[in-house]
Parts: sequence; C-alpha cells; structure tokens
Amino acid sequence: MASIKITVDRLQPGLHIRLPVKWNEHPFLFNSFKVKDEETIRLIRHLGIKHVFINPNQSDTEPLPPSSQSDEPVSEKPDATELEAKKLWKEKQDRIEKLSAYRRRVINCEKEFERSLSRMRAVMNKIRNRPEQAVDEASQLVNDIVDKLLSDDNVTLHLMNGKSEFEDIYFHSLNVSVVAMMIAKAKKLNAQEIKEVAFASLFHDMGKVKVPTAILRKQTVLTEPEKNYLKLHTKYGLEIAANMESFPESARNVIAQHHELNDGSGYPEGLKEDAIEPLTQIVAVANAYDNLCHSNIPAEQKIPYVALSHLYKNCKHLYNNENLSLLIKFMGIYPPGTVVQLSNDMVGLVISVNAKNILFPNVLIYDPSVPRTQAPIIDLAEREIKIVNAVLPNKLPDKVREYLNPRSRISYFFDSDD
Repeated sequence: MASIKITVDRLQPGLHIRLPVKWNEHPFLFNSFKVKDEETIRLIRHLGIKHVFINPNQSDTEPLPPSSQSDEPVSEKPDATELEAKKLWKEKQDRIEKLSAYRRRVINCEKEFERSLSRMRAVMNKIRNRPEQAVDEASQLVNDIVDKLLSDDNVTLHLMNGKSEFEDIYFHSLNVSVVAMMIAKAKKLNAQEIKEVAFASLFHDMGKVKVPTAILRKQTVLTEPEKNYLKLHTKYGLEIAANMESFPESARNVIAQHHELNDGSGYPEGLKEDAIEPLTQIVAVANAYDNLCHSNIPAEQKIPYVALSHLYKNCKHLYNNENLSLLIKFMGIYPPGTVVQLSNDMVGLVISVNAKNILFPNVLIYDPSVPRTQAPIIDLAEREIKIVNAVLPNKLPDKVREYLNPRSRISYFFDSDD
C-alpha cells in the first residue's frame, strides 16, 4: 500500500511516518520512523511541519479522525518541547561527528589496503627475477600487517571500496591472508604463527602465474583437461618456492596442501584430516570462503552471507570445524558486504563488524533523502534496531542497488582502535 498524506493533528503513537523535509532540517535520526509517544508528536509540530506521510503497512494503529477545528492545538509544554528538541539536535550532531570520524577511519583503512595491495603486486613481479628480494619484501609486508592486527584487541573488519572490480591473484591472495589472519588471531596463535599464516596465504596461489590466463579467467565451467591444468598450480608453486632458499617450510606446506580436504577428496595427494598441516587448514577455510564469493562463473558467485551459510551447512566434513566456526564467529552472521533488511523496515549494507561485538555490525542505510556520501551509518550495538534477514542484491529495486552499491568483488581489511 502506498503512503498516505495526513495532517499532523491526526498523528498518534504507533504510526509509521515519513517527514516531508530534508534530513538536516529535523533532529530525528531518520526521515522515516515509528512515532513512539506524544512528545515526538509535539516535536514534529514544534518544527512547523503541517503534514506527514504514513505507511499503513508498517503502522500499529490508524491515524486519528480529521479534526473539526481549523487551528491546530498549541503545544501544552512549549519549554519542555524546546528542551527536548535541543537535546535531540545535540544527539544528532554528536552522531554526525562520530560518523565523520568513522568515515575517516575507513578512508585510512582503504589507503592501507591499497598500499598493501601495491606491495603485494611488487612482490609477485619479483618472484621470478629477484626471488630472495620478493621473500624479504613479503616478510616486511606481513610484519607490518600483523603488528597492526595485534596492536589492539578492538579490531574492526571493514568492507573495502575497491577501486577495481578486476579479479586477479593479488586481490585474492591479500583477501585470503586477511581472513586467515583473523582466524589465526581468534585461535589465539602467537605472533610468529600468525605471521607464518599470513606469509603462506600471500603465496598460496603463486603457482597460478604459470597457468594460462584463458583458464584462470574463463567464465564458464572448465573442461576436465582445463581443471587438471589448473590443479597443477600447487606443483608450479612449489617449483617457484624451490628457487628461494629463505622461503619458509610452513609456506611450502600451504602451497602444496591448500586444496586438500578432510575427507580425502582434495588434491594433489588426497590427504585426510590430521595429515593436513594445521596452518594449511586455516588457509584452506579462508581460501574456500573467498573462492565462493568470487567464482569466475558469475551465476555461481555467492554473497558473503550465502557463502558462509554454504560452508556451514554443506562443508563441515571438508574443513577443520574449529576454523570454520571461528570464521563464522568473527565475520558475524551477516558479514560485511551483505545487504540486510532491518527491523524498522529500512534496507542497508553491512560495511564493518567489530570482533568484540559481532552481532551488531555497522550498517549503511538506504535513505533517498540523503546523498550517499552522507548516508546514515548506524552501529546496531547502540540502537534498538536489529537485522531481520539478508537480501539478495538482484532482488533490490534499481535505485536502492545503485545507492547501496553492493560489490561483486568483496575485499576486507582491518583496523584497530590503538
């Protein structure tokens, strides 16, 4: 049912309304909300608003009958209403400032991500001609990232606004490294072990540099010969590693085993459970998650929420269950990159999750009355609003999808409150 325009004298608590003014012209957090009490109605009148739009489907009650009086009743508590308005304006201003600080954090995080990605490309470009230098630079990159990860317990995982939708080994390797590090941290591994996981993740797929690009980028199902060629990337990776004396043994194991599965159905050796190295088991889960999100075949790409659900429901027999549970735990039920329906009937995009508060992520809200660059971002830990369910991006109206901009490439990076 479409919204209905009513005069403010017909308002009562329980009606879901939309204000006919811009977001910065009133002290409420949203343009659309459910009226809680009479004080809210007095505030709306105090703003000089003459009419609002109600959404009957989201309302708990009916509007009052039209008033027979020509004049609106004067507020009985003008001083109290003025004080309440000032209080709400201050809360809204504080929230805007907090939001600005959050956006600055994200911008800094994106710069770190882009720098790490650039360093990763430089490492890969040196693999063949200057392999030892590549190892040294990768080790320094890992040290810098892990030191940041361990500098504070208050770690937030952000959805990165990648400049490119282009799929390549660098994005994937850095993504797997970030996710694997988060699992390793959640397992309470020590700094050296986390660095080993991170280093191995960066190099786990380096053998793909010897696989034809036509196979790596093919957007239809691979033929059996093509699949067999792709599987050789583990062998090629070990051959490249053999040219680097300082290449860690733990990373060689990950290159060799990251496609082995607990039930023995993996490759190249068909190893089972404990025969697969513990660090490899961490990288394998992170690798599986990122591959599900970024299948070369567009129809097989899964949104983060569906990818996690798929791993949990269908793949417990393939991966270490503790690692899989930890992945789901720090990602939250609705990982960054998931479009969600909220309990106030608004739609938003999960853009970050704090490791200490995974059930209450930060959500960017669709509000057509606000430019996207200023869109409200709500911390669900501070609100009564909850996530009701995930929404597939292709189910969204075009204008909502364009505003929220759910990405086909999901990249993560983290920062901390150190």
